[in-house]
Amino acid sequence: MSFYETLLVLHVLAAFALVAGVVCFGVVVLGSGGEAARRALAIPALALWNAGGIGVLVLGIWLAIDADAYEVWDGWIIAAIVLWFVASGVGGPLSRGVREGSESLPASRARLLFAVAAVATAALLVDMIFKPGA
Repeated sequence: MSFYETLLVLHVLAAFALVAGVVCFGVVVLGSGGEAARRALAIPALALWNAGGIGVLVLGIWLAIDADAYEVWDGWIIAAIVLWFVASGVGGPLSRGVREGSESLPASRARLLFAVAAVATAALLVDMIFKPGA
């Protein structure tokens, strides 16, 4: 396996972790399992979201630098970075709210933050898969 292929596999694994984090956040925010379910999924949600998010960004930029076919300033890569910042921007307050409990983050705000994070993450995946303009 070449270095590029190794980076690509790690990048895809990080994307899976990021999506798994979004799914866990969805269960915590939208689920009706109560406080026990929220506490059980809070730590995995945070770990998957953080590890996946950092991995996707770092490995994605590394891939763009390593691959001769792509440049970091390609439009679809810039779009992916912007979508990453949007998802991370709402992921911070959402993560804090999940960590601290329902008292610190009203349910309506948690749902809104989750929706933005989920849509930005889905758009990021679409951008990465189809590479518009590449």
